[in-house]
This record gives sequence, structure tokens and C-alpha cells, in this order.
Amino acid sequence: MVKRYILFLYPVLMFVFSINGSAHPGRVIKTLNSPSQFPSGLTCDGQYLWLADYHDDCIYKIDPQDGQVLKEIPSPGFWPMGLAWDGQYLWNVDLRQKKIFQINSENGTIMFAIDAPSSSPEGLTWDGSTLWVSDAAEKNIMKLDLSDGTAVKKYDAPSGSVQGLTFDGQYLWCSDRNLDEIDMIDPENGEVIMILKSPGSYPRGLAWDGEYLWNVDYESDEIYQLVRQDDENYITGNTRKAGVTLIHEVKVYGNGKLKNLDVYLAIPENSKQQKIRSFHFDPVNYQMEKDQWDQNLAHFNYQNVMTESTLTTTMFVETEISDIQYFIFPDRCGSLKDIPSEIAKKYTADGSKYLLSDSYIRELAREIVGDETNIYWIARKIFDYVRNTLEYKLEGGWNVAPVVLQRGTGSCSEYTFSFIALARAAGLPARYVGAIVVRGDDASMDDVYHRWPEVYLPNYGWIPIDPQGGDKPLARDRARCIGQLSNRFLITTQGGGDSEYLGWDYNYNQDYQCDPQVMVNIETFAEWEPLEDIGSE
Repeated sequence: MVKRYILFLYPVLMFVFSINGSAHPGRVIKTLNSPSQFPSGLTCDGQYLWLADYHDDCIYKIDPQDGQVLKEIPSPGFWPMGLAWDGQYLWNVDLRQKKIFQINSENGTIMFAIDAPSSSPEGLTWDGSTLWVSDAAEKNIMKLDLSDGTAVKKYDAPSGSVQGLTFDGQYLWCSDRNLDEIDMIDPENGEVIMILKSPGSYPRGLAWDGEYLWNVDYESDEIYQLVRQDDENYITGNTRKAGVTLIHEVKVYGNGKLKNLDVYLAIPENSKQQKIRSFHFDPVNYQMEKDQWDQNLAHFNYQNVMTESTLTTTMFVETEISDIQYFIFPDRCGSLKDIPSEIAKKYTADGSKYLLSDSYIRELAREIVGDETNIYWIARKIFDYVRNTLEYKLEGGWNVAPVVLQRGTGSCSEYTFSFIALARAAGLPARYVGAIVVRGDDASMDDVYHRWPEVYLPNYGWIPIDPQGGDKPLARDRARCIGQLSNRFLITTQGGGDSEYLGWDYNYNQDYQCDPQVMVNIETFAEWEPLEDIGSE
């Protein structure tokens, strides 16, 4: 990117975007022009914004109401980056000198200086008692000992590049210029809880004014006021229009008859992230069923089928599927006692794949959860244990949770059974969903499918949490598998355990009886086809 050297004229212009109704985290409320062309750091003193510019070697005091520059002071060094406010003084980290300066905001006098703890310090924030600094090159975030600048706590950055930092009194927030994201981080463990899309393409400095987040963007040269929390629990977008065909094929060989065949296809339903515009089946003669988990199914029955025959059962679905992201704040999730009793009873029951009566499962759940009472962190601890313990590997068959956890490997279904077993043993309602998946191109074939757990969080409802998908080294990639789904999944199945029709399967199942010496071969696969237009229901 080439920056322009432009003489900036005051007063600056302000653009205000109105919000109708509720507003979700990350939504832009107000946009101000930056007073400089090379903005780097940003902070708020509770009333005014302060912005550093690494080219001008200046720090600007800005009125957040109209963007007017009220004061400018020289930066303490010659490559000023992150800014922080400690309630009395400004702090500024200088990239070239690798020092952190405490500054009198009235006149720019340097009050105190310490060495930065890393080679490329950029972001800076104050947590009420000390400073945190981020390093884009070393890809970490550090809490400092102010006596000498050494790190007393260090976390890996959420992803490839961390620029700005701020602290909202409870959580750290950092900006990533490569992914154009702003992440909310638990300062106790460094885990990402929420990921917001940044308003610009090069998010740098971050600030917190007590109610809103602020972000300055290096490419647009604008300062954005952002919603931190509101009453909107989720958003959807990036909608995919697709036709999905699920084919269940049975070939009969040998001598004799296939006396009876029952085929069950799970019927996808409308949800927050998917709309089923139409579906139909071939053959057209089927019976609707519903299992104990309220899963709707199409039931097909075939009788006295001769050998050398092929039976094909097909479901055609036209759908719109969107990305979905839940904005989960752990402090809003409550505790186990806040879960409705009917959900707690139904989705903490035992199952033959869970074996909650096994002492290994009970004791392991107690060990993992410890004295944690927040329901989000109970789920998160179990998520972390399962992803850290298991390695994705297809062993053939679906083993019970104690076997899988002690073996250390599993398929997506075995990750799911293990998570659900530990969650239910801890008193946390959990279930699973199954889906047909886009594999690469929009027009693609899936014969592997995918299953993952969901947990029930008060004030949010059923939330996806996928320990197999989240088995990743970066905190940001782990967070994307909690409360987020992409538009690659057509969810067909939701269940809590052994279904009277599907068993432990999802998407489909079958039962049959046949003569001796009759062989039955079953194949299933699904085809995705992108659609431009979908008719109304």
C-alpha cells in the first residue's frame, strides 16, 4: 500500500452512520477522519481520544464528538506506535528505540521510560494496574512488570499479526491487519472468545472509552467508533444458494431375496442460519416419522427385492445457508442452575456411547471442570481437553467415550461422543448435529459428512462447539469453532443419542432382513450444486 503525503486541513469532517434498532458488536456507529496519514496508536483518557502518527512523530488529542484536534504534542521517540492511558499519564511504545515512555499529556514531558520486552513492540494498553504490549514480529502479547519492562505473562498472538491493543475492564481486544479482524481475549488464559470483522482493511490502534471501542485504520485513515456489546446475540451473512441431492443406494447380490428394507433420511429444517426453500423425495411414497429428539425423517420401505437389483432413494433440497456468528459474552451465560429443567433432564441423560456411569468419565469431568461455575468456561474447558487429548484418525467404527479418550484418537463422531459425555457428566446439556458438507468447490461431492456437538447456554440457546474442527494451534482458529458456522454445512440432523430410527447415525440410516447368501452393498453420497435463483416456498 502506498500512503499519500497530503496537507490536512482542519476542521476534519465527521460521518455519522445511524443505527436502526439493535446493534451487534463491531458495528460502526461513527467515523472520523484521522488528523494524520500514518496513524499507529490510539487510546482514550475517558473523555478524549489520543492518536499517534509514526511519520509526523506527533501525538494528537482529538474530540470524539466532532474529530477536532485539540492539541498535539511531540512523540517521545521517532517511531511512535501504541498508546495507553493509566488514569493520569499517557504511555507510548516506540518501535525504533524499543522503549516504552510515560508522558505528561499536558506538554509531552517524559516522566519515565523502560525497555520494551521484545523486538517489534506495537500495541499498548493499560489494564488498571500495569501495561500490556503486543509484538507483531514475535507474534505474542505480554503483561509487563513496570519496574524493569520484563514480561510477567506471555501469550501467543491469536493469529499471524497483532497490531493494536486495548482493555475494556474485563477483556483484552487486539487488532489483526492481515485478517482484518478484532479479537476479544480472556486476559487470564489468552484464549480468543469473540472475533469481529474490522471496519477497515488495516486495523491498527484500539481504544476503549468506557462504553464503545474505537479503531484507527492505517489504510483508510479513519477512526471508527464501534459497538462493544448490545442486545443482538448473533448475525448471519454470506448466504449460499444451493441445491443438495442426497443419494442412498442399495445393491443386492447373491441367491435369494432382500425380504425387507427400511431406509430413513433425515429431513433438514429451517434454523437461524439455513432456510429450506423446498425438498422432495424419489420415490414419492414414504411415511413421515419423528424420533424422541424431535428429528423429522422420511421412511421408505422396500419388500421382496430380487438379487441383482438396485434400490435408489433420493432427497432433493433447495436451500439458502448463511455464515452465522454468535456474540457470546461469558458473563452473560450464567450457571448450570439457569438452564431450563426440561432441557437439563433430556440432554444430560446417559447413552450407550457416553457411558456416564463409568467412573473414568465421572472423575475426568470433575477434574477438568474443577471449581468452575460459569457455564461458558465449563464448556470451554471440556472443549480444550478433548481437542488437546484426541488426534483426528479414522479407526473404523464408533467407540464409546471412555475408550476414545483413553486411546487418544478419534473421528469427528468420536470427538463428539467424548465431548458430550464429559459435558453431560458435568451437568451441561449437550447434543449433536450432523450435516452434509461442501468439499472445496461450490459444485462438489460429499461422502464423508460431518458431526459436531452443541451446548445449551442460557440467554443464547443451542450453540455449536466443535472440538475436532477446533483442534488448531492458533487461538483465533480455535475460537472460530465455538459459536460460529460457515455456509458450508447443510444441517440435516439434530439428536441427543440413540434414535429409534437413525440409531447413532446421522443424515440417513437403514435396516434390512434378507435370505441366506444374499449380500447387500450400501453406498451414500451427496452432491452440491450452486443455484442462482430459488423459488418461494
